[in-house]
Order: sequence, then C-alpha cells, then structure tokens
Amino acid sequence: MTVELTDRTEMADSSELSLDELFELLERMPVPEGYKAEIVEGTVHTSPQRDAHWEIIRRIVRALEDRFGMDVKVKSDVRIDFPGHKNGFAPDVAKLSDSAHPDAEGRWRHQDIEFIAEVISRGTATNDYGPKLRAYAMAGVPVYLIADPYAGRCRLYTQPKGTAGYRSELTIDFGTPVDLTTTLLGMTLPTEAFPRESTAPAGGPGPEPSVR
Repeated sequence: MTVELTDRTEMADSSELSLDELFELLERMPVPEGYKAEIVEGTVHTSPQRDAHWEIIRRIVRALEDRFGMDVKVKSDVRIDFPGHKNGFAPDVAKLSDSAHPDAEGRWRHQDIEFIAEVISRGTATNDYGPKLRAYAMAGVPVYLIADPYAGRCRLYTQPKGTAGYRSELTIDFGTPVDLTTTLLGMTLPTEAFPRESTAPAGGPGPEPSVR
C-alpha cells in the first residue's frame, strides 16, 4: 500500500484490517520527524506540528503542571483508543486521573481522561470539530478544548452527552483566560501568550462544529 505524505495524508480504510493492524502498518510508514500520525474512523492521518502548534501545547502542559504538579499524568501524541469505528487518536494534550493506569496491552484508557486539548494544524480542523468531538463526547471526556491559532480563539466543550455531543460550548478569544474552575480541573488557563498562525488551514479557520 503506497501512501503519499503531504501536509495531511489519508490512507483509505481497509475492512480487512483491525485497528491494531492499521497501527502496525503505520509503524512501517516513512512518517517524517515533526509529524503526528493517528487513525480517525479507520483512516490514517498525518499532520505537521509547526512552531505555533507546539508552543500552544507546551503552554497548556505547563499550566497543568503548575496546577497539579510535575507528577500530573499528562500525555501528548500517545495512542489512546476511543469509541466509534477504528478510532486510535493521539491527542495533543490528554490529562488522566491520578488513579489512571495502562491496560493489559500497556495503553492508557479513555475512561480515565479528564481533559483533552487539540491544537488545529493544517488539515486537522475537520477532524477536531467532527469525528474527534463525537468520539470524545461518546467516551465521556469531561472537558474538550480546541485551540485554533489561525482564528486566534479557543472552543471549549463541557458536559458530554454521548452521541449527541456536548451540552455546553463556549468560544474564547486568545488573550482571554479560559475559565475551567467549574470543571474537574479547577483552574484558569491563560491564553495571552498563545501564538497565532498567519496562513489559514485547509478548509478555512475555525469551522463551526458539526455536532451540537
């Protein structure tokens, strides 16, 4: 199977391959350094991590460490399987509960996730606002944050309601703190130092979510 790598690469789903088999195939792909690869609804996606993308991730992780200490269970770009059809995501930031532990296969469980943040890069907006939002709601992820450096804003989702998405949705411009004090995190996330990207991602910046 040949895969051409661009800013965003998709590999057509094969009904004969399980999620684990798709990941085994992915491990043999020539994914270049600086790219993140994950499987969304049976399709392999790779996307580059540009400077602004990484800087936002770093600042979110730092804020979590400031709030919970250096031993906080925070993962980035680590495979976690989610409900739905062949969903093996690698969230930009995932905070797990203190009691979280890997399963028998050594992977973290979506049931232990308390917070996820995704930072939009070229070509990922459709997934972040679509299949991922649905999967995170189905998994019961209490807090889901999308940071969009192209539009200069965050979209905060709380109160998951399964296949119907999230009950609460809030848009926050960069520069305004994200109030998470009423969530499990019990903190405020500063955004004034979140960098912006000048080039709009494929499909335009900050599309409206497909699930409400």
